[in-house]
Amino acid sequence: MNSRTPGFSGQRLREAREVRSVQQAFLAEMIGVSAQAISKYERGGGTPSPEVVERLAKHLNVPPAFFLMPARPATERRVFYRSMSAATKTARTRAEHRATWLADLTSYVSTFVELPTVDIPDFGVPDNPLQLEDSDVEHIAADARTHWGMREEPIGNMVRLMENQGVVVARDRLGAATLDSLSEYDRPTDRPIVIIGTDKGTPARWRFDAAHELGHLILHKRVDRRRVKSATEHKVMETQAHRFASAFLLPRDPFRDELFAASLDAMLAMKPRWRVSVAAMIMRAYQTHMINDAIEKRLWINYSRRGWKRAEPLDESMEHETPHLLFRSFELIFDAGVQTAQDVVTTTGLPANDIETLASLPERFLERGGKAPVALKLIPDMPGNVAQFRRRG
Repeated sequence: MNSRTPGFSGQRLREAREVRSVQQAFLAEMIGVSAQAISKYERGGGTPSPEVVERLAKHLNVPPAFFLMPARPATERRVFYRSMSAATKTARTRAEHRATWLADLTSYVSTFVELPTVDIPDFGVPDNPLQLEDSDVEHIAADARTHWGMREEPIGNMVRLMENQGVVVARDRLGAATLDSLSEYDRPTDRPIVIIGTDKGTPARWRFDAAHELGHLILHKRVDRRRVKSATEHKVMETQAHRFASAFLLPRDPFRDELFAASLDAMLAMKPRWRVSVAAMIMRAYQTHMINDAIEKRLWINYSRRGWKRAEPLDESMEHETPHLLFRSFELIFDAGVQTAQDVVTTTGLPANDIETLASLPERFLERGGKAPVALKLIPDMPGNVAQFRRRG
């Protein structure tokens, strides 16, 4: 009689396989069973033996406990992407699973740590994105800055700003050059989740991606899921989030006052201060009618001639913005001694290296028992980041 594994979740098996981008037939060959058996396991028509579970865990790089976690409830998700139309369903599915894992980690740390209160302003944006004009987006970006008490000057750290408003941000390889970033409101907590894809790009590009996703969180929270799935309306929403990011990072009046000439060199001189690409400045100057069609065309021609489409000057000197909210949360948990590194893996069912990536933890942080290198433990808290140990009782 063949032994079985009580509590095995076929849904979790499929999730792990899709995260690793492994086809059923290939996985079957790796672990020595038939493709039909893998399909059967995933559909809940049977469970593998403990020995097969161990092989599945090894080849999919997940703890065996991952397959014994409860099946996830069916939910209607509204996931927004900054992506190209060529992004495949496989790439999007994998990215959505990664966002789910990030939500799992957020739920875990929330048991022990008081995360910043979510403060994404509600400006009464219509639930039909087709009713939103460019001028509306400009006003909303300005209103968001006012809501958070920001001055009309460059944003010091876009990621930290979002974390201070209760947004959980991660940097992760999304497994596709056609995907830049994604965002959604986690259900049922309604906490915003953002992943910045690091498969390609520069610090300036990743900063713009973060602002783009913030635009989705503010502009499109009420948009019906069917609209999100519409290719036509998705394109409209992408354009709106793009416009929001431009207006949020480069407020019109101070940007106009500092742009002393409509030239690439003038914009390059502003890059270290505003920490956005020259390409973004060209687009912003044209959006706000600082330059006309002829000047925009000339700038893009010169931009291409200088080879800046491949890489802009100063890209290498800019540091990328690293999320710290979950990292700080894990520090608090381990310093208080209420959980161990093994507890994290056992409770979440997630692989240690994936936890480290999604939570921006140092490599082998969990293997070392939650001990970070000294240089990383000295990172100071930014104003507004109120992650703190949750008091019992």
